[in-house]
Amino acid sequence: MRVFVTGATGFIGSAIVKELIGAGHHVLGMARSDAGAKSLEAAGGQVQRGDLEDLESLRGGAAATNAVIHTAFQHDWSRFAESCELDKRAIETIGAALQGSSRMFIVSSGVGVAQGRAATEDDPPLASPSLPRVSEVTAAALAERGVHASVMRLPQVHDTVKQGLITPLIAVARAKGVSAYIGDGHNRWPAAHVSDVARLYRLALEKRTAGARYHAVAEEGVALKDIATAIGRGLNVPVVSISQEQAQEHFGFFGFFAGRDAHISSAQTRAKLGWNPTGPTLLTDLGNMRYSEA
Repeated sequence: MRVFVTGATGFIGSAIVKELIGAGHHVLGMARSDAGAKSLEAAGGQVQRGDLEDLESLRGGAAATNAVIHTAFQHDWSRFAESCELDKRAIETIGAALQGSSRMFIVSSGVGVAQGRAATEDDPPLASPSLPRVSEVTAAALAERGVHASVMRLPQVHDTVKQGLITPLIAVARAKGVSAYIGDGHNRWPAAHVSDVARLYRLALEKRTAGARYHAVAEEGVALKDIATAIGRGLNVPVVSISQEQAQEHFGFFGFFAGRDAHISSAQTRAKLGWNPTGPTLLTDLGNMRYSEA
């Protein structure tokens, strides 16, 4: 297939580009800078210049390809609501370009939570006034209009350089001089190595199941106390427990996530796509990273 990838030069997107090209697909990747365009070409992809605000470029990329994988997101946490609105407009724009065809559209989202059990692919998207990202809801609305849209729910995607929301947690620990968790720290975050996630996107693309929801989860839940301990060891700072009341002040925006217990199953995803994660664990990557460069 000829696939349009937004966020093609980003952490996850660049791994997807490599995976797709390695499997014989052709990639048209969005790049907003000269450096990004050069790295995309070096990987074997073609370049579509633009960014999430360039709706005409998004339309052009979708029109010129057989499928779209949307991984781009503006990670400006100081303007998170605006970033979410930008993401929504981008998804709607791509969806409109694909409407009336059978071309696949994979939209990236986050994993949710369930009460008293592991959340599954059947659970509805996470909804909270504190979390205005509506990528999955927007994709579902497109699917109701006949767009062949599916959703990839992402956990903490990691290697030895980046680890999703854990990357800014490392910055907080460095700034505060302590690596903190909330309460007993038994709440969990799911995780997957970036190479496993890239392979799952390819498998989902090739399966071509409209309306599907996939969990890119290799580890169902890693305890926050273990994550904080690994960070503390890497930065050589104390590891401490703080109360829920202290979380917002200590973590800032990430206080919303730091105390959540997100135990996530990917059993359905593995069975439907034959996905078998083989990459390093989150704690392995946290143990092997160079904290002086983080």
